[in-house]
Amino acid sequence: MRVAFFSTKQWVRDAFDRANADQRFEFTYLEATLDIHTVALADAHDAVCVFVNDAVDAEVIAALSERGVRCIALRCAGFNNVDLNAAHEHGIVVVRVPAYSPHAVAEHALGMMLALNRRYHRAFNRVREGNFSLDGLLGFDVHGKTIGVIGTGRIGQVFCGLLRGFGCRIVAYDKYPDSGLADGGVEYVNLQSLYAAADIISLHCPLTHETYHLINDYAIRSMKRGVMILNTSRGALIDTNSVINGLKSGRIGYLGLDVYEEEGDLFFEDLSDQVIQDDMFVRLQTFPNVLITAHQAFFTMEAVNSIADVTVGNLDAIANDDEPENVVGPDRVHG
Repeated sequence: MRVAFFSTKQWVRDAFDRANADQRFEFTYLEATLDIHTVALADAHDAVCVFVNDAVDAEVIAALSERGVRCIALRCAGFNNVDLNAAHEHGIVVVRVPAYSPHAVAEHALGMMLALNRRYHRAFNRVREGNFSLDGLLGFDVHGKTIGVIGTGRIGQVFCGLLRGFGCRIVAYDKYPDSGLADGGVEYVNLQSLYAAADIISLHCPLTHETYHLINDYAIRSMKRGVMILNTSRGALIDTNSVINGLKSGRIGYLGLDVYEEEGDLFFEDLSDQVIQDDMFVRLQTFPNVLITAHQAFFTMEAVNSIADVTVGNLDAIANDDEPENVVGPDRVHG
């Protein structure tokens, strides 16, 4: 099986070369992002392997089908960038990596929470410049606060487990509450109650039609003044214009983003010698109470190796005409 990898970096090549050490697959590594302008690079390949910012819409899927591609292998958990109906219509199997390392993402969210609260990033820069003043660095005890967790799948569950050690109250929202978390003291509430109660809100839900711009003007108005919002899931869960207004008004006191709704033109590239053209992103960077990382929450050795191993396992199943465990389609999600 020949597989064309899009949006690759050196760490992708290293991990997948290790997972394919016996060279049972022929991998072609491409730095280009998959879209209608680059789909021709998939010529003569049986499958494509894509990441979070590849655009696998109906037009691209039709072009892939014309080229004989029969599998789209996502090296991530989310699949909002793939038109599953179009893939099904063209007989293309879509597989994903449902749980590469929930600990990696949950730990990153926790780190962002602590960094925003105690201003580690600002303190680091001050000390390097010889400024040892504490003015403007005042934080708060997480102990005793109410933390709202939206989405209690694998990552949300791990995040709740990490929070227990802080002695805080945990409230959560999920369409399908987890009985284990509930038995362990997590209080499931509706979204409106979560917004009203939480001092810190962390997003761990997938991006769907229902969750698109979940954090909007209406939601922000329902939150406590000075709330902290963390997003390590998908950028479009948050309406960027709404959070900018929330930051300006003081309704949002802290914002931690590892994802951004227009990140496709920014993240995973070195743009340090260029002028950033995204005005809203540049505006976010001007706030002293905003911390942005470039979609690195997943980025641990364990997670990267797991992504490669599970993806290669998915490809193995396709190559052997077996039913993959991690199929996603219009009517089903496995794994």
